[in-house]
Amino acid sequence: MAEIEIGLGKSGRRAYRLDEIAIVPSRRTRDITDVDISWQIDAYRFDLPVLAAASDSVTSPATAIKLGQLGGLAVLDLEGMWTRCEDPTSELAELAEAPLDAATARLRELYARPVQPELVARRVTEIAAAGVRTAGRVRPQRAEELAAHAIAADVNLLFITGTIVSAEHVSSDDDPLNLKTFIRRMQTPVVVGGCVSYQAALHLMRTGAAGVLVGVGSGHAGTTRHVLGLDAPQATAIADARAARMRHLDETGVYCQVIADGTMRTAGDIAKAIVCGADAAMVGLPLASATDSPCPGRHWDLSAGHATLPRGRVIDVNPLATLETILHGPAISADGTTNMMRALRASMAKCGYTDVKDFQRAAAVVTSS
Repeated sequence: MAEIEIGLGKSGRRAYRLDEIAIVPSRRTRDITDVDISWQIDAYRFDLPVLAAASDSVTSPATAIKLGQLGGLAVLDLEGMWTRCEDPTSELAELAEAPLDAATARLRELYARPVQPELVARRVTEIAAAGVRTAGRVRPQRAEELAAHAIAADVNLLFITGTIVSAEHVSSDDDPLNLKTFIRRMQTPVVVGGCVSYQAALHLMRTGAAGVLVGVGSGHAGTTRHVLGLDAPQATAIADARAARMRHLDETGVYCQVIADGTMRTAGDIAKAIVCGADAAMVGLPLASATDSPCPGRHWDLSAGHATLPRGRVIDVNPLATLETILHGPAISADGTTNMMRALRASMAKCGYTDVKDFQRAAAVVTSS
C-alpha cells in the first residue's frame, strides 16, 4: 500500500475505520434461513460469532451463563471485581449510581483490592456448572500466577490480553512471560492480544495461540489514543491480521482465529469486521447496553482501573433492552443495536454467503477518504 508523506522524513499508510468502509453485495442472494453464523475455535463451536468483552460492566458469571445459553461466549476478567470481592453486587450498584468522575475514582479504589486466587477457580466453576463454555482473561504479568487456578477449574479458553501484547516483550527489570513456552505447555487453548499490525499478529500466531485479538484498546470507553498516542483503525488492522493468518496457514497448516476487539457499536460493524477477515467479534458497549448487564447504565474499559496510568473511564450508556433482545431481537430501533444476529444473517444473505468464512470473501469499498 502506498504511503502518504506526513512531512519531510516521515510518511505513513492510510488506514480505515469500520465506518469508513461498506460491504458490496454480489450477483447472488440467499435465503436468510440458509445462513449459518456459527464459528469454531479449537474444539469449541459457538452458534454466534460474538464474545462478550472481559470488562466487569459487560461480563459477570450471570451474564456469562446467559450469553452461553444464547449461543455466544463471554470472557470473564479474572483480575476484575468478581475475583477481588466475594460478592461485588453492591459495589457495581454504587458505580451505577455515582456521578461519572466519582465512579471512575471509585473504580480504581475497587481494583486496588487484591485478587483472591481461590475466587478465580470458583467463578470458572460457577459458570461451568450452568452447562456453558467458560473463558477467562488475565494479563501477561499475572498469567503464570492466575492461569493455574483457572485451568484447575477446567476453564475452556484462556485469554492473555493487554493494551498491546507482543511475542517479543523485552524487560531489564524482570523475566517477562515467554508466550511461546507458556502456550505450548498448555492443554487449554490460549487466545492472545491485542495487536494491530501484520508482523505483530504473525508473531503471536507463531506462539501457538488458538486465536489473536485485533485492537489497540481504544474502544468507546478507552482513552489509549489520547493518553499514549496509540491507535490503528480497525478495518485495516483486521485486514492486516487476515494476511498474517494466511501466511501462518501456508507455513504451518494451522488456521489461527482472528477476533476483532473494539470499536463495534452495531450489527453492521460486526458484519464489516468479518468481511475484513475476522472470524468473530469481541463486543463491549453494545452488550453493556443490556438492561440485564452487570452494571446497567454504565460501561468502562479494561484499563480504566489502572492504579497509575488509566487509559479508560466510566461512561454513561443508554440501557436498550435485554441481552437476548440485543442479540436475537426483535429490533426496537432501526440503528442496528438490537436483533444484531439477525441483521448479520441478513447482511450475509443479501451478499450471497452462507457462512462466516465465505463472508470474508465479500467485496468492500471505501466510503470516505
